[in-house]
Amino acid sequence: MALRSAAAGQRSFRRFFSTSPISSFIPPSIATNEAPKREMAEPSTNLFVSGLSKRTTTEGLREAFSKFGELVQARVVTDRVNGYSKGFGFVRYANLEDAAKGIEGMDGKFLDGWVIFAEYARPREPMTPPPGNPYGNNMSKPYGRQ
Repeated sequence: MALRSAAAGQRSFRRFFSTSPISSFIPPSIATNEAPKREMAEPSTNLFVSGLSKRTTTEGLREAFSKFGELVQARVVTDRVNGYSKGFGFVRYANLEDAAKGIEGMDGKFLDGWVIFAEYARPREPMTPPPGNPYGNNMSKPYGRQ
């Protein structure tokens, strides 16, 4: 009995280190695991830029995107505590044509050693408190008499 279980153990152990091209692993079909596609944002002068390096500054972002048109504003979103980039930012152009050129020119390009992605920014959705809590997301009842 002990010999049989040892032989079975060796076979299963050997499976992990097998170099044979035939494998028992079958990857899931790409068609069945398709992620839901996000709808494209409406064209606007405000662009969302993601994939930024932690060392990217607002000035660096402005310099990179100013080649494609007149910039109104460029801003790298930073952490409040350490001041480093959170990896994304926003660029606002003077008109739609310049914004389209900015996307075409910088989407998928390198900035500070990282590949960045530029797309039209989606408008921020209004914040609504969760149902059942009239005091907001993170608050319990206020102190004192009601």
